[in-house]
Amino acid sequence: MRKIFIFILIMISNSSLIYSQIYVSNAGNDSYNGSKDRPFKSIKKAMTTASNYRSGNQKEIKIILASGEYILDAPIEINPALWRGTNNLVVEGEKENMPVIKGSVSAGKFTKRAGNFWTLDLSTFLRNNKVAVQQIFVNGKRATLARTPNIDNLYTTLKTEEVKDKPNKKSNHTVYLTPEQWNTFSAAKNKKYILAAFNHQWNRTRAHIKNSSNTTKSIQLETSLFADWTKLGMASQFYFENDKSFLDAPGEWFIDDKNILYYVPRAGEVFSSTTVEIPLLGELLKIEGTTGNKVRNIAFKNISFQHTNRIMPAHGDMPAQAASPTSAAITLNFSENVSFDNCEIGNVSNNAIWIRKGCNNVKVINSYIHDLGVGGIKIGDIVPPANSKFETSNTIVENNIITRGGFELPTGIGVTVFHSGSNSISHNEISYFYYSGVSVGWVWGYRNSVAKNNKIIYNHIHHLGFSQLSDLGGIYTLGPSPGTEISNNVIHDVFSNDFRGWGIYLDEGSSDILIENNLVYNCKSAGFHQHYGKNNIVRNNIFANQVNSQLEVSRKEEHNSFTFTNNIVYFTTGKLSDRTGWDIANFIADKNIYWNPRQQDVKFYNSSITQWKNKNKKDIHSYVMDPLFRNPEAKDFTFKSTTNISKINFKPFDYRKAGVTDSNNWKKADL
Repeated sequence: MRKIFIFILIMISNSSLIYSQIYVSNAGNDSYNGSKDRPFKSIKKAMTTASNYRSGNQKEIKIILASGEYILDAPIEINPALWRGTNNLVVEGEKENMPVIKGSVSAGKFTKRAGNFWTLDLSTFLRNNKVAVQQIFVNGKRATLARTPNIDNLYTTLKTEEVKDKPNKKSNHTVYLTPEQWNTFSAAKNKKYILAAFNHQWNRTRAHIKNSSNTTKSIQLETSLFADWTKLGMASQFYFENDKSFLDAPGEWFIDDKNILYYVPRAGEVFSSTTVEIPLLGELLKIEGTTGNKVRNIAFKNISFQHTNRIMPAHGDMPAQAASPTSAAITLNFSENVSFDNCEIGNVSNNAIWIRKGCNNVKVINSYIHDLGVGGIKIGDIVPPANSKFETSNTIVENNIITRGGFELPTGIGVTVFHSGSNSISHNEISYFYYSGVSVGWVWGYRNSVAKNNKIIYNHIHHLGFSQLSDLGGIYTLGPSPGTEISNNVIHDVFSNDFRGWGIYLDEGSSDILIENNLVYNCKSAGFHQHYGKNNIVRNNIFANQVNSQLEVSRKEEHNSFTFTNNIVYFTTGKLSDRTGWDIANFIADKNIYWNPRQQDVKFYNSSITQWKNKNKKDIHSYVMDPLFRNPEAKDFTFKSTTNISKINFKPFDYRKAGVTDSNNWKKADL
C-alpha cells in the first residue's frame, strides 16, 4: 500500500511538469506568481517565467492572456536566450473576446469644439513622449491626415521636369500645376509643412515641397536620384496633405504649430466619449533567432495586434516596388515552427507581418488582417539568401481574410513572396489594396531564383488598384519559378490607373509556371498577360469579360513563351486583344473556345478564326462557339451543358471553393 501511495505522488509530481500554465491579466501584478488566482500583469514577465521552465520535462507551456488591452512600451522580443523551443510555447487569449496587444497610448479625449472641428491640446503629451505624430486613431479607427483631394481622389499631374544631380545622387523635380491645383496650394497658410504625394506608375513618392513659383504656377521637390524608368510624371496622380486648409472631410486631422490637434468628427461619434490614441511603436512583436540558434515551437492563438506607427524618412518616401523595404508590426528572423492561428492584425501603419530571413514552417492561418498602412504578409528577404541558412521556406498562409491596405503607402501588397520557395498561399480572401493582390518572385529576367515550388491556390482576390497605380495584377510573378502553381483562384475587379492592370500578370522572366483552373473576370487591361518568360502552361481557365483586352503578351522571343490550351475566353466588352503582341509572339495555342455573343464571328485582330489559324498556325483545334455558361452576366460561370466544352477537353472546376473555407466563421465574399 505504501509503494502505491509513493507511486501516485511521483505521478502527480511529474504531471505538474508535463503541462504548465502562466496567467496574465491587466488586473494582475508582476510580483505575483502567475497562477490563475494571482496572474502577472505583463506579457514580458510571463515570457521570462516561461523561459525558466524550459529545462524541465514540460511538453507544453501555455501563457494565457485575459481579455483586455496590453499597452506596450517596447516591442515584445523573443530570442534564443528567452526561448529556444525545447518545449512548445503557446500564447493564447480568449477566443470570443481576444486580448489586444497595442503599440499606442491614449492622448485623452477632445476638450473643445471649434466650428466644425473638435480640438485637443497635445503639448503635454508630446513633451512627455517625444514622438513625431504621423498617425492617430480615433475610437480605435485610423484617422486621415488632412488632404486634398480627399481620400480615394487624386489630381492628375499636368507636367513635370526633372534635373538629375548624379554626383549628389539627387533628382530635382518641377511640377506644373493647373489653375485649380495652384489656387488650392497657394491658399495654404504654412506651405513649408505641406507634403505632396505622387502615385506614378507602380511607385509612390512623397516629400515636402522645397520651393514654389507663382510665375510658373509650379512646385519643386528634391528626391533621391530617380532611375530612368522612374519618372514622376509618368502615369502620375497626386494630392497635397498636412495643412489646416485641407481639413474638410469626416475623419481628417491636423496638428498646428502650437500642438493643437484639430479633428473633423465622423458620423456617430460623441464628443464626450471620443478618445484619441497615438501609436508610439513601429513593431509589436520581434522573433529573432540566429543562423545557428533558431527560435522554435511557438504558437500564438486568439490574440489581436493593433496600432503601430510609421515615420516617414526625413527625405520623404522614395520609389520602391511593392514597398519592399518597409517594416511590419510582427517580424520573424531565423525562426521555425511558429504559428499564428485565429489572430487579428489590424489598424497598423506598416505591414502586418514579415517572415523574413531563415524561417521555416511558419503558419498564418484563420486570421483577420485588415486596415493596413502598407501591405499584409511578406515572405522572404528582399536580397538573395547568402546560403541555405538564410532561406525562408515552407510558409503556410491559409484561410485568412487580408483586406484594406495601402493607407500610408499604396504600393503595399496583400501577400508578397520575395526570395523564398516552397510556400503555400491558399484559401485566402485578399481584397481592397491599391496595388497587387499576390506577388511571387524577386528576380528580373532569367537569372536563378529561389522562388520555386510556390503554390497560390484557391484564393479569392478582388477589388484591387482602384485606378491609383499602374503595372499591377491580381496575381503578379517575377523570374524563373519552376514548380510554381497558380490554380483554382478567382480574380476579379482589378483596375489600374492606365492600361496596365491585369488579372494574372507574368512579368519579367516568369518561367515554368502552371496556371490552371482559374476564373478571371472584370479586369481593366486583360485577364492574362505575359510580359516575357518561357515555358509557362496556361490551361483550363475561364477568362471572362475583361474591359480592354481579354489576353495580352508584350514581347516576342525566340523560345516558346507559353502554352495556351483548353481555355474558355468569353467577352461582351473589349476586344480579344487590344495591343500588338498576341499576334506576333511565339507561343502554342490550341483547343480553346472563344465566344462573344455580341458578334459571333470573333475577331483575332482583323482576322477570322480561320484566317488566324492559317496565318499564325495557332488554335488549329479551337472553336468560336458558345461555352454554354448558365448566366455569365450574373457572374454564374457554371455550365448548362458540357456538350461544347467537351470538344476542347475542358474540365469543369468548382470555382466556389476559392476563398476562405466554410468551416471558418468568416463572412465569405460573393464570387
